[in-house]
Amino acid sequence: MAKQTRLGKTDLCVNPIGLGTNAVGGHNLYPNLDEDAGKELVRRALDIGINFLDTAFIYGPERSEELIGQVLKETGSRDKAVLATKGAHKFVGKEAVFDNSPAFLKEAVEGSLKRLQTDYIDLFYIHFPDEDTPKDEAVGALKELKDQGKIKAIGVSNFSIEQLKQANVDGYVDVFQGEYNLLQRDAENELLPYTADKGISFVPYFPLASGLLAGKYDKDTKFDDLRAKMPHFQGENFARNLEKVDQIRKIADAKNAEVAHVVLAWYLTQPSIDTIIPGAKRADQVSNNLKTLDVQLSEEEIQEIGRVFS
Repeated sequence: MAKQTRLGKTDLCVNPIGLGTNAVGGHNLYPNLDEDAGKELVRRALDIGINFLDTAFIYGPERSEELIGQVLKETGSRDKAVLATKGAHKFVGKEAVFDNSPAFLKEAVEGSLKRLQTDYIDLFYIHFPDEDTPKDEAVGALKELKDQGKIKAIGVSNFSIEQLKQANVDGYVDVFQGEYNLLQRDAENELLPYTADKGISFVPYFPLASGLLAGKYDKDTKFDDLRAKMPHFQGENFARNLEKVDQIRKIADAKNAEVAHVVLAWYLTQPSIDTIIPGAKRADQVSNNLKTLDVQLSEEEIQEIGRVFS
């Protein structure tokens, strides 16, 4: 049995290495995705004991949930999987707006249940905050669905610390998902201390900073996608970040591990980070992510990595 960890105060137990599935049917995020390859990612994850699958309505839109639902149905493995999905995007014509109203969130959960071909969702997140709905009311709607057995746990994503506190007034929030990686450490100021104090699991997204922290690039690498506009990838900044990654490479080489495994292992040593959800586009990458669990970092190494990226 793969190693398991508990999400926050819930009864959900997951492999500390999950799978982010925006490349499973996320045609609006990645051009030329192969749906069969996407389904194979999900099958491989379940086969090797990665049971925590993270998807969202907006990946596709809708298609990621549909493909995951198909795999779970075809393989009869719904009971093996801990399914997390997210809702908040509402299409008004062609434009997507955020809606956290109780009525819309209930509708969003029903839609996800259908696409995933299941009668319960293990973890449902409010994907983005809207500007109007009081966050405790939004979470209150999810609490009703939890009481009805339609969802098992309540999450919020991309909320500010103030919005998270309002959402958690009644102590109903189980999981928080937000951007956090060694290059983007703002969450350490208030969000991570708050989640640790309240027993909320913090699930970081962009853990490898679009591949920069995986140690795959050098100074001559050119980007023609989203990364071309990201500050981490610009000029002097990019050169400095590559030097930092090279310092991690020394630790990785000594352990016969990859840079990505060392970086991901470091997150799992941080307070309230119980699981991480690296993405993948190929089935072999899913298997490779699991090697993170073989990396043991000493207290000195944990401090050293934190210092390099301070």
